[in-house]
Amino acid sequence: MKLVGQLNRVVITGLGALTPLGNNLNDFWNALVNGVSGAGAITKFDTTNFKTKFACEIKGFNPQDFFDRNEARKYDPFTQYALVSVAEAVKNAGIDFDKLNKNRVGVIWGSGNGGIYSFQEAVSEYATGNGIPRFNPYFYPKMIVDIASGVISIKYGLRGVNFTSVSACASANTAIIEAFNFIQWGKADMIITGGSEAPIYEISVGGFNATKALSTNNSNAETACKPFDPARDGFVMGEGAGAIILESYEHAVQRGANIIAEIVGGGMTADAYHLTSTHPEGEGTALAMQLALQEAGISASEIDYLNVHGTASPVGDISELYSIERIFGRNPDLSISATKSMTGHLLGAAGAIEAIACIKAITDDIVPPTINTTQIEPDFEGKFDMTLGTAKKRPVNYAMNNTLGFGGHIASSIFKKCQ
Repeated sequence: MKLVGQLNRVVITGLGALTPLGNNLNDFWNALVNGVSGAGAITKFDTTNFKTKFACEIKGFNPQDFFDRNEARKYDPFTQYALVSVAEAVKNAGIDFDKLNKNRVGVIWGSGNGGIYSFQEAVSEYATGNGIPRFNPYFYPKMIVDIASGVISIKYGLRGVNFTSVSACASANTAIIEAFNFIQWGKADMIITGGSEAPIYEISVGGFNATKALSTNNSNAETACKPFDPARDGFVMGEGAGAIILESYEHAVQRGANIIAEIVGGGMTADAYHLTSTHPEGEGTALAMQLALQEAGISASEIDYLNVHGTASPVGDISELYSIERIFGRNPDLSISATKSMTGHLLGAAGAIEAIACIKAITDDIVPPTINTTQIEPDFEGKFDMTLGTAKKRPVNYAMNNTLGFGGHIASSIFKKCQ
């Protein structure tokens, strides 16, 4: 029996991934460690009139491999991606839901945009249809951001806590921290968490081009994303999903689960500064990392690996480096990598696949690299181990995951090798 006020330990027992680097966990991780770029020419639409003509798309994904025709037409791609990654995580965790109390198993998912393709498709059809409102009856449930968490619960019959966190590019990390909280507090035994995004369509690419956030280095797509490099010119859009099974330590032990790692801290803050830009000195990011460390009960020096937000934004990268310096000081022993240099930026799903990168770094004692970057901003040269070019074998006991989103939303989570 838990004492009043005593928090549950929370562990990770399953992982699933559908990414531009691979359509399952192992392919994703192997490509990440080997420094593979997921960038290439956009195939989803005609980019002739667009400033950016490349992105990190999922390769070889066929919905009919996972859904029958009638089922597939009910789901926007972001929901399809969610279901596929969750199915892998559930299998990976060895879960038989019929043997669990489904009233205490929940879903907390993350997405920044939801069914943006379904929204674009419906509006385009209306605009070209002489104003006749022939909307698909599935339009609204395909579009709404919270539908993925609902569909996951329906598939597995899960009646516990269920919602979607929307905090722009921090969405999935926010979802993971919220799932961690609910299990800590004893309000759930197990939660499926993570995030999904399917944004590589005209309105997303055009919209981000309008904000001048996307790289336009069309002639060098595979090497365009250069986090922290003075030559960087913006982020590369990605798509996909990552799923993580969290459960209380006691629940995992009772069902004989294989415990992969542990989540021990989370910090969620706001920059309270600007609509789209981060605070110049990284105020909110530093606070999020500080709060995560406090909850984990560890010092900054105990973090072995930091998966940074690192989008290759001219302003955002500098801001994050300032925040890291404030928390970690000059620490060449801290291994940092910006895996968006390979995956692209999965927006609301970024925190999920980057959390998986942190967890795999812990289990395999290897830090994935930052590719494409050949030099670091001069003021930060030599202050940290930026893991440029190739992965690094080293002990990883604690890993931190940072995510930052438009509106000033920030989330930082900490994972630990489970004893």
